[in-house]
Amino acid sequence: MQPIAVVQDAILGTSGSNSLTQLVLSVILEVSGLFRGLGVFDHLFGIRAVRSGEGGSGLRCQSFDRVIVRHVCHHPVYTFYVGKIGLGLEKEIEGESQMLHRRQFLGAGVATATFAYGLPALHGADSTKKYRTALIGSGWFGKNVMFEAIDSGRCEIVALCDVDQNMLKNAQDKVEERTGNRPKGYGDFRDLLDEQKPEIVIVSTPDHWHPLIAIAAAQAGAHVYVEKPVGHTVLEGRAMTRAARAADRKMQVNTHRRASPHNIAARKFIQDGNVGKIGSCRAFVHYSGGAGTPVPDEDPPAYLDWNMYCGPSRLRPYNRLIHPGGFRQFYDFANGQLGDWGIHWMDQILWCMDEQYPSEICSVGGRFIREDSTETPDTQFVQFKFDSFDTVWEHRNYAANHAEKHNVGIYFYGTKGTLHLGWEDGWTFYPQDGGETQHMDPVLHLPDKQNIKELFHNFLESIEGRETLISDIEGGHRSTAMSLLGVLSMKLGRSITWDGEKEICVGDEEATQKLRRTYREPWVYPDV
Repeated sequence: MQPIAVVQDAILGTSGSNSLTQLVLSVILEVSGLFRGLGVFDHLFGIRAVRSGEGGSGLRCQSFDRVIVRHVCHHPVYTFYVGKIGLGLEKEIEGESQMLHRRQFLGAGVATATFAYGLPALHGADSTKKYRTALIGSGWFGKNVMFEAIDSGRCEIVALCDVDQNMLKNAQDKVEERTGNRPKGYGDFRDLLDEQKPEIVIVSTPDHWHPLIAIAAAQAGAHVYVEKPVGHTVLEGRAMTRAARAADRKMQVNTHRRASPHNIAARKFIQDGNVGKIGSCRAFVHYSGGAGTPVPDEDPPAYLDWNMYCGPSRLRPYNRLIHPGGFRQFYDFANGQLGDWGIHWMDQILWCMDEQYPSEICSVGGRFIREDSTETPDTQFVQFKFDSFDTVWEHRNYAANHAEKHNVGIYFYGTKGTLHLGWEDGWTFYPQDGGETQHMDPVLHLPDKQNIKELFHNFLESIEGRETLISDIEGGHRSTAMSLLGVLSMKLGRSITWDGEKEICVGDEEATQKLRRTYREPWVYPDV
């Protein structure tokens, strides 16, 4: 008898009709290793693998000659991609069999599977429990997270908070359209926490507000889902971590690429040694853009509480390039491209390479093209030194990179070849010997091509004790710190030697002092 994998429960997705999408049968072959420890198979899918003459879970098996699917049902869920498969696979669905050969899967780049990850009412999830949930910061990406909370069926949006009354009303309208209920609106997060006592708080404000709100929410008894970067300065992240631990609350950071199927598969591909020994990485964001034109400061609009918007930062003049949507390019509120896009890619490097922090950071950059009223660099290069490899970050905001195959992502350079881990283009491995490339497409959700659905599901499962946080605040803090140290090195004009355990800049008192900043009264920098 040949090795067999038995899938006891399978959820098959539909694509606009009742026609089945391609079934992912190779989940056991590759994903079992990826999700071991997160409890996905034990708690969600009821999957068991059986070899001839053997019993037990068998989740360490790497290839099977056929896969049997039992108890098939249909649900419009999304697809999940996995990497290499072994031999041929046979699917038996309600008496119908079809052989899927290795070349068919590899010809498409990867196998595709549809299953129940993210469906809360299945496989033991408590469908009767609804968490009182609040969103603080109801702009663009905050609503994306809130919609996933609603769609989970496990969250009731009881309150929203924003200093922009127009954004607040828009978010209230959206919730009412989707649920029939209109959550109460607030202009001050403290009033929301006191009156509503939410069980979950989503924090999606500008960066400089993340720490105080997340800490206050945890101290008020809420589990927190906070946008990246975790803060505006390095030591805020440490204070957030300690607050979450002291309150015994879950705090998930929205580095949703950790829950992205192609990122998970790329990490496993790297850690299985397929790229060889990696000596260097290059992370980059190359976007188009022009010089722009200066925009004068002006009085804030009546619907915006500008004093509360500035909060712990200085009360600077309002400029419409800041709000709505442009705060990342102003140092009072954020840290530019490296503090925004950079944390995603720094997080992926630390995660894929199983590292916690670099030891040396050196950066140069400046504003060579931009002529508008923003402040952050349009060009920056950072070198990060680790014990066994070096990493380079580079960005420019004025010239998309058509000279290379990819505009954003990371190149992992190893002795067996180069792997590019990207966003909309998935991941691609280029063998050193010039052989056939290996590729995996992404699985992303609209709007904005993200994987919040998977990460928010993991957040809920962690609250209920069935999974471990994929993007816990500790990891989010370290990824944020790596990005912000690059910003700090450029500002200082010198290299930084980093003691990641003590979280100090070795032999540089000025740099260590700049790991925090003075808050504007009455706000107080969180205790670290």
